[in-house]
Amino acid sequence: MDERTVQDRLVEAAEVLFCQRGFDDTGVREIAAAAGCNVASINYYFGGKDRLYVEVWRRQLGIMRETRTAGIRKAMSGNELPSLEELLKSYARSFFEPLADESGLSVGQGHCRFVELMIREMVDPRLPADMFVTEMVSPVMAVLTEAIQTVCPWLKPPTVQRMILSVVGQLVYVVAARRMFERCDCANLPRLNPEEMIDHIVRFSAAAIRGYEKGERE
Repeated sequence: MDERTVQDRLVEAAEVLFCQRGFDDTGVREIAAAAGCNVASINYYFGGKDRLYVEVWRRQLGIMRETRTAGIRKAMSGNELPSLEELLKSYARSFFEPLADESGLSVGQGHCRFVELMIREMVDPRLPADMFVTEMVSPVMAVLTEAIQTVCPWLKPPTVQRMILSVVGQLVYVVAARRMFERCDCANLPRLNPEEMIDHIVRFSAAAIRGYEKGERE
């Protein structure tokens, strides 16, 4: 017996179809049929396809936010402060985890279906302009900023924020590049092993952050 609520079934069905076909090519009848619901239930629970799309994103952004903040807090929860490398590695792992797939994009288990929707949203934005920032980016940045300043108290807040954007940029590029590379039959492209990429990003970023120490202390 399916114990999921009607709302859950609709959101899950919509996510699959939006990822596969995009927003415009997905009809409410298809979503309702995939969820085993009637068409009217979409308007009743969400007020239409547009708001259902926003709810799909709201749930996924919530998962990303909680996973990433949990990874940061886990690194900071020991009796001793973690090294900068340990903190960055914990965050990098938590960044990849919700985007896991069966072929190894992440260090976790799961699928990368939602990556397709992320790419579609970048090309054809449909979310409220501030949703991504308020629902995920700002909360995670606040927690990570506090953690980095605790581990590296000599860093100034503006520098920390720039460092975080740099680290995130590297992680996002790995996700995007891997999707591009796996669709291209080019022998000279690197194989983006997640553990190797995490290790590289952590070492590269930690060295860069420490390179600021002298100037920040002056």
